[in-house]
Amino acid sequence: MVSNWKNRFVITILLLLLLPSCGGKLPFVETFDTPGDWRTGQDADVIGEISDGAYHFALKADDLIKWTTAGKSFTDGIYMVEAMQSAGPLDNGYGMILRVDDEKDNFYLFAVSGDGYVWIGRYLNGGKEEAAPIIGSGWVESAAVNQGLDVVNELQVRAESGNMIFLVNQYEIGRVTDNTLPKGDIGLMVRTLGVGGVEVQFDNFSVRPLD
Repeated sequence: MVSNWKNRFVITILLLLLLPSCGGKLPFVETFDTPGDWRTGQDADVIGEISDGAYHFALKADDLIKWTTAGKSFTDGIYMVEAMQSAGPLDNGYGMILRVDDEKDNFYLFAVSGDGYVWIGRYLNGGKEEAAPIIGSGWVESAAVNQGLDVVNELQVRAESGNMIFLVNQYEIGRVTDNTLPKGDIGLMVRTLGVGGVEVQFDNFSVRPLD
């Protein structure tokens, strides 16, 4: 895992179809069998499209982070998504964002990498302010992550007010109390860390009531 990416990567916003934000009712289940309200589009650096029952997210450029959102709003719940890298270098990041404020580009980010690391943190102002880990000091190696191509990783967050528990493939990675972002949209994110060409497929994004 490249250790100095934090000072190098370029933060840009996915320039896609703008959608109005609307409330989210629980349970929310997105199987990506239809386009729905997710932002899709493409440019020279990124492709985001829904096909074959999945959201296909491809980043061509180096040192780049992109995300897309659903146009919903949630607070407490069990957030879960399945993600599978299908191409590109394993030194990367992909996962979910939650409690997104689209106007300010604030959100929590829960990401894994193809080579077995996890990053859990908070973005403010789209990363123009320093992205801050809220568990650990940055990328943390974890045996819970399924490494390589064409393997599925299940990411789950159990959120109740500011209390959040993060799990990968049903294994707890960490827990934290952070009240910075109380509610917001959900989304998907992919980042390249030095070499482009990363492709990830996302499926079965759900937000369910807490037990």
